Amino acid sequence: MKVPYLKKKPEIKSCHNVQWEDNYSWIHQENILEVLRDKKKLLPEVKKYLDEENLFADYHLKDTKNLQKILFNEIKGRIKLDDESLPYKDHAYEYWTKTTTTGNYFVKLRKKIGSNEIEEIWNGDKEKEIHQTDYFGVGDLEVSNNDKYLGYSLDLKGSEYFTIYIRDITTKKIISKEIPETSGNITFSLDDKYIFYSKLDKNHRARKIYRHKIGSFTDSDELIFEEKSEAFTVSIAISSDEKFYFIYSSDHNTSEQYYFSVNEQKPSPKLIIKREKGIIYSVSSWGEKFYNHTNKNAEDFKIEISESLENQNWKVFIPPKEEVLIGGCTFLKNWIIRSETSDALDKLFVRNIKTNEEEELKFTDENVFVPGVSLIGKDRDTNDIYLGYSSPKTPSRVYKYNLMNKTKQLVKEQKIPSGHNKDDYIVERIEFKSHDGRLVPLTITRHKKTKVDGAANLLLYGYGSYGSSMSPSFSSTRLSLINRDIIWATAHIRGGMEKGMKWWKEGKLTNKKNTFEDYICAAKYLIKNNYTSKGKIIGMGGSAGGLLMGAVANQSPELFLGIIMAVPFVDSLTTNLDHSLPLTVGEFDEFGNAKDNEEHFNYIYSYAPYNNIKKMDYPHILITTSLSDNRVLFDEPAKFTAKLRDYKTDNNLLLLKTEMNAGHGGKSGRDSAIEEVAIDYSFILKISNKM
Repeated sequence: MKVPYLKKKPEIKSCHNVQWEDNYSWIHQENILEVLRDKKKLLPEVKKYLDEENLFADYHLKDTKNLQKILFNEIKGRIKLDDESLPYKDHAYEYWTKTTTTGNYFVKLRKKIGSNEIEEIWNGDKEKEIHQTDYFGVGDLEVSNNDKYLGYSLDLKGSEYFTIYIRDITTKKIISKEIPETSGNITFSLDDKYIFYSKLDKNHRARKIYRHKIGSFTDSDELIFEEKSEAFTVSIAISSDEKFYFIYSSDHNTSEQYYFSVNEQKPSPKLIIKREKGIIYSVSSWGEKFYNHTNKNAEDFKIEISESLENQNWKVFIPPKEEVLIGGCTFLKNWIIRSETSDALDKLFVRNIKTNEEEELKFTDENVFVPGVSLIGKDRDTNDIYLGYSSPKTPSRVYKYNLMNKTKQLVKEQKIPSGHNKDDYIVERIEFKSHDGRLVPLTITRHKKTKVDGAANLLLYGYGSYGSSMSPSFSSTRLSLINRDIIWATAHIRGGMEKGMKWWKEGKLTNKKNTFEDYICAAKYLIKNNYTSKGKIIGMGGSAGGLLMGAVANQSPELFLGIIMAVPFVDSLTTNLDHSLPLTVGEFDEFGNAKDNEEHFNYIYSYAPYNNIKKMDYPHILITTSLSDNRVLFDEPAKFTAKLRDYKTDNNLLLLKTEMNAGHGGKSGRDSAIEEVAIDYSFILKISNKM
């Protein structure tokens, strides 16, 4: 089949006395954000190219169609399709969700406490039929405090512009105007007269908080807060003790918070602590006290306590620890539960408020796992919580745990209908030395039959940005590879916060290359220790993890058999130079500001995947993107693919698949999500000769 071709229209770009040629910049239309919302505005020749790439990818994957069906059935067969969540007790109702055998979206149910009559208040599949769209994304689903109204937000294009709807649960009638172009989050006022929401500006940034009167069909929503900085975005939530509304404003590196009482008739947000560059804080209220989770003079955070916000006198409650990330608090009447993270592992601690004694919550003998805690209901005068965990080999288990007598009762276990024996799998946690001697955690999962003799293929997953940590949780989908003799390894590389804030700082701005070096050193460690061999590794990462994949493909292609990039941030220099794009300004403290800072420009230019494609052999590559993606625009992977076709000197596969009706997270619906995984996995098995 003819290789797709994107016309070259050379443009000479320049910045800080550096010039470079970009043959494909023309596909980035001036009205590109409008294109994401209305595909009719896409340039015809660009659409033609994307369609041709899709046909080309389908042609080269047609021999995997049967395998894709097998994988789809395998993955779906591990999901308990007709499942229900644990109930959450409101004052008058129990609420829970369920999935069905035939549905692609969840159903929300409730029943009055003490009654057996179940009421369906939301059915995603029925709602999708009403709207008749290919894409159906649910942003938020909230019930008012009086249990009368349902607030929900929908994204019907994948562009992450959500429209808010409010309807009467009993009559099922819409009772307020539709509110378009929001971030999707809904907060009901305690008296259920209003909702609070954040509006997106023309650059898809949430910088305004509005109050909407329920029942109003006019455009008279009240602006109660506006963030002036384009780098900051805002959100609003009610406090744990339901005494205050908190407005949070932040970029990735700095935060600021405001508050006003739930009793204020005309909200007048008051500043808690003035923003200070590099300082993140979050204040919560409980038991007539205020708790501040902050990294002020505490790189890996601490928790402070004050009796008042008007006359603040912060005293240390939980002190900082070196390279131990101190998490926030969950409050009950007599207990405070909090988390810590170190060496890519989480721990939970509980404090008795009356005695002020604290201890670690230990409820499993596994060494590598992810714990979780959630409340059973609105009633905080209880000793009971939901406590759960999963590990790379153990499906999720949730216990009803009594904090007073330390008893636990298994109340939910993730069922694998097709069967699963955790003893068939081996999980290892090791640390390897990176290029500068830093020890990097690595989680390795394999089938016990897979030998460590260098013969196995290995999937190496990585991300390493925004302080996002990769947790060693259970994934039933991965078993389709692990059961086929492919080892799964997750590298907890710098740029995340697996080892605290320092771990993040050492992988961002002009330290970004540590992220790539950590990943490459992980690959070399796995080769040296016979988990796999050179040229048998499949790299995988999405979004900023796609930036990682692009960088390592340019730097060390010989290590890899193949690479999968999902919605990859590969034209990172161009995006960083464009301050009108949704995420750019808010990410100056993550990636830098190339336009205004020559050092940042030179550094980004030296690693940006699109700018550093070379004339050389590359591994097999599968790139996926979405036409409505607001975070990583489709033109980035499209340009990257076109340039790579022109430069690469090998005959390996280079495939670009563009979802024409999807967003950053891919297609909507359970089956569609499984289909996407099946395509990725079939590509892996094809290039690994395991079909």
